[in-house]
Formats: sequence, C-alpha cells, structure tokens
Amino acid sequence: MRPLPSVDPQFGDIRAGDSVADVIVPRMRDLGGFSVRRALPSAERQMVGPFILFDQAGPGEMLISENFDVRPHPHIGLATVTYLYDGAIVHRDSIGSEQPIYPGDINWMTAGRGIAHSERARPEDRNQKRQFSGLQTWVALPKQHEDAAPTFGHHPRATLPTIGGDGVELRLAVGTLYGERAPAETFSDMFYADAILDAGAALPLDTEHEERAVYLLEGTVDVAGDTFEAGRLLVFRPGDALAIRALTPARLMLLGGETMDGPRHIWWNFVSSSKERIDEAKNDWKLGRFDKVFGDENDFIPMPE
Repeated sequence: MRPLPSVDPQFGDIRAGDSVADVIVPRMRDLGGFSVRRALPSAERQMVGPFILFDQAGPGEMLISENFDVRPHPHIGLATVTYLYDGAIVHRDSIGSEQPIYPGDINWMTAGRGIAHSERARPEDRNQKRQFSGLQTWVALPKQHEDAAPTFGHHPRATLPTIGGDGVELRLAVGTLYGERAPAETFSDMFYADAILDAGAALPLDTEHEERAVYLLEGTVDVAGDTFEAGRLLVFRPGDALAIRALTPARLMLLGGETMDGPRHIWWNFVSSSKERIDEAKNDWKLGRFDKVFGDENDFIPMPE
C-alpha cells in the first residue's frame, strides 16, 4: 500500500476557506422500478473532469425482481463505469461480454460509436431480498475518441491500487492519483477513488488534476472549517491545496480530471459533441440497427418518444 502524502494545508487553514466552488445536492430520479440519487449533470455544472453522469443507488435492502433489471439499451460517445458497495449484477453487451461484478470491482465499458448492454440480477438472487448499493457513472469521451470501437474491461478489486495510512484507506478505481495508476484504459487524464476515513483522519486532496470533486457517501466531514453531511457532491476550485477531515467515520468517492474539450449534448443514453450524431443514434436504435446483446437478444428498452 502506497502511503498518502502529508496533509497540507492544516485543518482549518483560512487560505482554503473558499475552495469549495459548488455544493450539489443530488435529485431523485426514477429509472423504472427503482430510484437513484443523481448528482451529475446538475444545474450547477454539467461535468467534473470527464464525468458527465453520477448516480448513487441504495444503500438498502431490495427485492430482486424484474424491476431490478436494466434491460438492453444503447450508448454512444461515453464510457460507463460501474462500482458496487453491496450486491452483484451481471453485465452483458453487444460485443459478446458477459461479466458479473461484485463489490470493489470495476466494470469499464467504452461505448464509442455504439454499443448495447444490459445489467441484470444473478439467477440465484431472483425473488430474494438482498442488500444493494453502488455507483453508476458516465465518462464523456474526448472528441477524437467519440467514435472509437466499443470495448469492455473488468478489473477485480484485488487488481486496484491501494493508498493510505493514519486512518485513511483509499482504493484507486480508475485513472491516476497520489502516484498510482489503476488498470482500466482511459481516454483522458482522470481519477476515481473510494476512500474510507476513521473519525479524525484527514485526506489531502491531490492537486495533480485540474477539476476535482468529492461525493460524500457516509458520515460528516470538515473542509477548511465548513461542515458537510452525506449526500453532497463538493466541487473544488482548481489548484487549491486542502484536506478533508472526517468528523465521524466517513466514506467518500473522489472524482475528476482534465477539463473536457467542450460541452456535450445529452439525450437519453447518448452523449456527443454533435446533435446530428445523437439524431443518428436515435434512428439507429428505433430501426434496430444496433447489434443485439449476446444472451439477452429478446428484450430491450424502447426509445423515449
């Protein structure tokens, strides 16, 4: 385990007092059978680094019925990143991937020019009550890679770098942070990391990346004398050295990276720098031009009207 750098500035340093640029309170979104808390995109900002969608599902006990499943649906111009805290789901897609994901693993799917996929419960979990929680994020692709070939990668928990010390345990899920690099192949500089803090522990925020944010999953934290509760996305100013101190045991997700090369259009499950490209994807899904999801060919989510 790589040690964290020293904490700078010190707790309560007045120089960092205005380092929180935005505090985003997620809104509830119904995804057809279950609800998520959506922090991005928001009225305050569309993206943090390349992250253009950030959904939290759970935590809680859920009845694993057909409502739990996300049926086959399409994507273009983005990569999906799935990270679970509790439970398990099975990913299938139109390039032939089939992969269960468990807590602490990373599923990275590059949609590029177009892919369809589904995420469903394991057969052994059907009609059972199970604890489930996790994060679904979308990463916008740079313009030069928006039409890249679709790919899928699975990275087990044991392959992800760990960083920590002094009451902090951090697992780097994607990208680079504190001198470590996660195994998923990315298309821009970014970071995505799961951090657990003991009460009183402090986590220095790396200044390597231009855009930085922290999503508070559990507990209460202090940033430069201001207190923040769970269920908040804190977006920080570029370049400021600051630390996050846990006032209670806390769990955070750190995310960000280099500024994207321009805004993006979002419609349903499509992301692109071009409205015309999204119109093409709409027609392709409506007319059945996307490849079928292997092992899940007989179901799909109709395109919204």
